[in-house]
Amino acid sequence: MKVAMIGTGFIVHEALKCLNDLPIDVGAIYAKHNIQAAKDLQDQYHIPQVYTNYDQLLQETDCDVVYIGLVNTAHYEYAKKAVLANKHVIVEKPFCIHANQSQEIITLAKQKKLFVFEAVRPLHTPIFQQLRKDIHKIGQIKCIQCNYSQYSSRYDKYKKQEVLPALDPKFYGGALYDINVYNLNFVVSLFGKPKSVSYQANMGFNGVDTSGTVLLTYSDFYAICTGAKDSESPGHAIIQGDNGTIVLDDGANLIQGYHLCIRNQKPQDIYLNTQSNWMAHEFLDFKEMLETNNVSKMESYLEISQNVMETLDQAIATIPYGQLRK
Repeated sequence: MKVAMIGTGFIVHEALKCLNDLPIDVGAIYAKHNIQAAKDLQDQYHIPQVYTNYDQLLQETDCDVVYIGLVNTAHYEYAKKAVLANKHVIVEKPFCIHANQSQEIITLAKQKKLFVFEAVRPLHTPIFQQLRKDIHKIGQIKCIQCNYSQYSSRYDKYKKQEVLPALDPKFYGGALYDINVYNLNFVVSLFGKPKSVSYQANMGFNGVDTSGTVLLTYSDFYAICTGAKDSESPGHAIIQGDNGTIVLDDGANLIQGYHLCIRNQKPQDIYLNTQSNWMAHEFLDFKEMLETNNVSKMESYLEISQNVMETLDQAIATIPYGQLRK
């Protein structure tokens, strides 16, 4: 597995730190505007090639995988071009900005027998796989609460009406796509697509959702997913059943461990993750799927991704200015 890195932002820096310690090669890096940043990363991580033309990179590089770490609105265009160039793709969350776009990429990749992955890190950890197995122990699910709220480093500037992409609706910034999407992935990956979706949000001066809560309604239970970029809260996720509760102290964006609390039994503290770097599990899982040609496993993750994209579409349509973002 040899990867071409697309972008020079925070997530690309974090991915390169991770890949530097894994048996995965980085063969190229692309930057459209911040070329010096790409050259600095090239020097730091000994990356053979820097490209400023994406089409040229796709034509020339011997990398078999393209990792897309750009603003949300660029995911669709760059992923589609990579698949058309016969490259496997890892795209950062959210997969795209609308479900019809993600479905197009998935269909195209299947036609060309290529692998496409959405980088939703927590879903690939051993602790999440164990949690999935333990769900039945707490009985019939009644209620789920998730909260991932982190005061954005860009919010002080935003309050002065200086808008950066993370809080710009033109780039699909905001709490839903950047923060709350982790909560949605957590719930949807465990329980499937909800029957109905609604979203209540605090709207900023430019029409972006700075914080908000999604209500997911299922046949016999509901889930409340809160995300914020304008305020902070201890992250947590709680799954309540009629025979017990699963409690995550660190929230659905991390999932480093959980407490399994069965009624009338001593709680169990469960910690299983084996990698110190927070992105390692997902990259190793992508590598294993690719090298063993595990198409069915990839497709199971893509089903989650598509269900989450459809849920995002429904959520964004229920808030003011949501129609403007179609």
